[in-house]
Amino acid sequence: MKRAYTVLKWASRILGAVVLLFGLPFYIGYGNPMPFRNPGYSMYDNTWLAVFPLIVIGLALGWKWPKLGGFLITIPILFGFVVSLAMKGDLPVHMMVPFTAGLAYIITAFIRSE
Repeated sequence: MKRAYTVLKWASRILGAVVLLFGLPFYIGYGNPMPFRNPGYSMYDNTWLAVFPLIVIGLALGWKWPKLGGFLITIPILFGFVVSLAMKGDLPVHMMVPFTAGLAYIITAFIRSE
């Protein structure tokens, strides 16, 4: 069980770091990444612009506090999925990667607490 915990802990950390390294430039390169500042952004765009900083904070906090980090990742992404389904009728599949990292953080936290 200890080996599985260690593997999952480091897998979630590595996946989180990859998401940060790959996703952060896209967020910053969006132009004006502040939600609701540009009237040209749709509600869909504003939702994901508001969700992404929470994901970044969750990915960083997950290294030290995996349960908190996991919930800061998964709950906003689930909210974004609901908005995406309501507005576009589909899910942004690329957001499953950070969602998976968030779930791994949560699973790691619950394994450690046992």
